[in-house]
Amino acid sequence: MLPIAGTQLALYNDYKADSAVIKIVRTVIKGGQMSGMQVSRRQFIKISAGALGAVAAAEAAAWGLDLDSLKKDASRIPIKTGRQVPSICPYCSVGCAQIVMVNDAGKIVNIEGNPDSPLSEGTLCPKGAATYQLVNNENRWTKVKYRASGSDHWEEKPLDWAMDRIAQLVKKTRDDNFNEFEEVADIKGNRTKKRVMNTYAVASLGGATIDNEWNYLQQKLMHGIGVVAVENQARI
Repeated sequence: MLPIAGTQLALYNDYKADSAVIKIVRTVIKGGQMSGMQVSRRQFIKISAGALGAVAAAEAAAWGLDLDSLKKDASRIPIKTGRQVPSICPYCSVGCAQIVMVNDAGKIVNIEGNPDSPLSEGTLCPKGAATYQLVNNENRWTKVKYRASGSDHWEEKPLDWAMDRIAQLVKKTRDDNFNEFEEVADIKGNRTKKRVMNTYAVASLGGATIDNEWNYLQQKLMHGIGVVAVENQARI
């Protein structure tokens, strides 16, 4: 508890500080009006924030807080550092810029927004700000859950098994439903037989986290095996 005299002194300092803020803001606005300059809302907020910061420092000194010791403590807080690699957020099609921090061992230690980007100016949405968890996440499943046809329970299968299983089913479905020729209408409306080399039994739907390189390889693969329905979630 502060003694009565100390409390009165603190309240007096608070009054002086508040009065100082009001005077600073009024002076700046008045000066801008006299010079014909219009003070925007953003400028007003910046001016007020600067004045409040100065007053906060003065109040801390009046209360007897040691700012030097606080600065020393802040300097001891561990900061993630490393080689900075410019990148792009892998989520939606906006393309916000990111900085990927990599340590000497080549491991990603931090991902943050890139302030040099003219598009996002260092800002990231909640998903973009959590991109680090796409790389390092202890809760990520490393196995797949598989329920066989007619089964009443799930089984754990390794990821390699799942990849092979998907490839086998895609090839079987494509081979069983492959169209080498198809009757189509020509420009005169007559039915004619043309070589199409496609299948309508397989469709490809890409996700929003697929980057340009993955999209390129995906559409080349799908078109290579004759898939006609190739779409991406971001466009839908």
